[in-house]
Amino acid sequence: MTMQSDSNQALLWPILMGELELPNRIVMAPLTRMRAANPDLAPTRLHAEYYAQRASAGLIISEGVFVSPEAVGWADVPGLWSDAQMRGWSVVTDAVHRAGGRIVAQLWHTGSLGHPDFQAGNAPLSASAVNPEQQSVTASGHKNTVVPRAMNRDEIRRTVADFGRAARNAIAAGFDGVQIQGGFHYLFNQFLSVRTNLRNDEYGGSTENRARFLFEVLETVVEAVGAHRTGIKTGPATSETGAFVSTDETLATSEYVIGRLNDFALSHLLLMGAMADLSATPLADMAGDGMFRHFRDLYRGPIIGNVNIDSARANRLIEAGLVDMVAFGRPFIANPDLPARLATGAPLAQVDWPSVYGSTAEGYTDYPVFEAQEA
Repeated sequence: MTMQSDSNQALLWPILMGELELPNRIVMAPLTRMRAANPDLAPTRLHAEYYAQRASAGLIISEGVFVSPEAVGWADVPGLWSDAQMRGWSVVTDAVHRAGGRIVAQLWHTGSLGHPDFQAGNAPLSASAVNPEQQSVTASGHKNTVVPRAMNRDEIRRTVADFGRAARNAIAAGFDGVQIQGGFHYLFNQFLSVRTNLRNDEYGGSTENRARFLFEVLETVVEAVGAHRTGIKTGPATSETGAFVSTDETLATSEYVIGRLNDFALSHLLLMGAMADLSATPLADMAGDGMFRHFRDLYRGPIIGNVNIDSARANRLIEAGLVDMVAFGRPFIANPDLPARLATGAPLAQVDWPSVYGSTAEGYTDYPVFEAQEA
């Protein structure tokens, strides 16, 4: 079955992001899939097949990739600190490029969302000794998070260096750029939040101090690979659970961070929309399109919008200038040919949720393209 393509959709407009020419504005969001079930935490040829299948995206953002052994906080997720991991990622990026795609690596440190199971029984690192009251995904299942250990200055300096090394490794492995995972509940938001950062040194207290660690990492990554190859995911959106419940300072903190990003000429900002009911929170005005409208006025660079955006809303947001691109997560799991489906209005396949996380091709590389389904 052949369907007519609507090339007038804003999602299908080309765009220049940094020095990358994207043929469309459909971004594959970072998606943890737990397929690196090997001692090296290295990507395999299965990863290469998976990402290459989705190379028609204007841009692929890889699953979160750990920058060091201390950063590990989710089972069977690949890293980017060792030679074995770099070799594995080289196979992935080569497959994506041969398929005509572009891919950047998301650099990740889970902080207190890790678990002693990953750290030989030691507590994970964070800004302060505050249990985030979340769940950690370990090899033996979901476990409650624990009280982390507050990072000392040497550990902060070492982590800054880890991000710089991982960024260099990413480019050496063939990635077209990197994205710093500065959002959701992970390490950088643990420093930014007044609920999880109780420090009284230069990394705690004022907004500027709580943001210091993030900007030290950003400066290091930009120095390592260039601003045109560096993006960031940050913003106030979380699940509004446990220690990550917004306060009167949450929005102002993100305004400071995102406003200061204008100094760096980054390739992009990935901004997540509301992930929870915000009606009774200090972020009530960020519901709906409010998040994108608010930060579009503050940030001059390219914005990738994300969270609960379908094609109609995506086209509207782009046409209104509120975002420049849109990242799709769950639709890309079940639809490797998502851009073609959005262009033609073809129906979207549904995700087989029991197979989302696993170690095999089932539910990973076995979703067919639409025309093959019809045939």
